[in-house]
Amino acid sequence: MAGSTTRRVPRAYAPAPGRAPAGVRGGQYVADPQVDDVVVFVIGMRINRLRRVRTWWPVFVGMPRMLRELAGSDRGLLGAHSLVGGRTLVTIQYWRSAEELGAFARDVSLSHAPAWRAFNQDVAATGDVGIFHETYVVPADRVESVYGNMTEFGLAAAFGSVERGRGKGRTTAHERLESTEPDYVDAST
Repeated sequence: MAGSTTRRVPRAYAPAPGRAPAGVRGGQYVADPQVDDVVVFVIGMRINRLRRVRTWWPVFVGMPRMLRELAGSDRGLLGAHSLVGGRTLVTIQYWRSAEELGAFARDVSLSHAPAWRAFNQDVAATGDVGIFHETYVVPADRVESVYGNMTEFGLAAAFGSVERGRGKGRTTAHERLESTEPDYVDAST
């Protein structure tokens, strides 16, 4: 389908809109960011010593507190999802701009800067808990996304979504990224 300007919904998804459970968008959708750049911030922690609860607990409860604080304001956070796997907690955040993300991180009147300072003073040297973050600023026309039979999630929850094949060029990123995406794989062969 090289050179095409739209992608049709694979036939396997055709009946899904009428069959999806409540709260699930049946069919296939793509994120529709109507911005120049998409800012994705991945932040997390790893508990290195389980028994040192006093050390890692403030870090563990800090992120939900910060997300609640951001939810009640217009500081640029568009959406967030937290995931736990083993000893690691990861939060994926979508921001309106990298500048707003940085402003939140450094604002001493908000919860992040004091928590950051306390971590560096009291926790960092112990090795009891690890932290990480990654920031990606991606031109929106280089974003590729597909959601099949999902609740609003990820970029789609942060920026909105459209049915696959109806997005103003946003459904052909696979061509610009030179990736492949079979419409339907026949497992019988």
